[in-house]
Amino acid sequence: MDQIKIGKFIASLRKEQGLTQAVLADRLGITDRAVSKWETGKCLPDASVMPELCDILKISVSELFAGERIDMENLRESNEKLLLELKEGEERSNRKLLHIRISLIVISLVVYMAILIIASFLFKMELLNFAIPLFITAFVLLISLVTIAILIERDAGYFECPECGERYVPTMRAFIVSPHMGTTHHLKCPKCGKKAWHKKVMTK
Repeated sequence: MDQIKIGKFIASLRKEQGLTQAVLADRLGITDRAVSKWETGKCLPDASVMPELCDILKISVSELFAGERIDMENLRESNEKLLLELKEGEERSNRKLLHIRISLIVISLVVYMAILIIASFLFKMELLNFAIPLFITAFVLLISLVTIAILIERDAGYFECPECGERYVPTMRAFIVSPHMGTTHHLKCPKCGKKAWHKKVMTK
């Protein structure tokens, strides 16, 4: 999506309606600074205000994302292109999250081992007032980072049932207790109810 093009489109439509940035912002319940950011291409409108914004500007959401008016002949093609762009964006985002998960695991293990080594040294020196808090810190840090990594792995993308093709995010309990190999988990499909090895996929 071309944010600059979308921003210029919003600005031109706003002017067509005879609205200032302040008036448009007031009708949407936001600040005029937010409208200014849209129109300069710095960011896109939040999903929560898009329907009302499109209603005020008298356009469809597809036209908003396209940054131009779309005739009926080109509407289907434009919608398909938009869906593809959204899918690609979701896939990139989920892959980045999974890479972050790997980095978190590596960092947590390195920091955990470093703190343990220091704490062990202090323990041998009989500096228990320093050693014990360090042991506790290492344990809490490891648990915290591993928990975050687990949450990322569960929420980044979806799991696909090989039986019915359903793509879904499992409950935390089902995810944690399920046997797994890498990012493939043995889960029960919420749609067909069959248990199988469900592979991680990036988009729905």
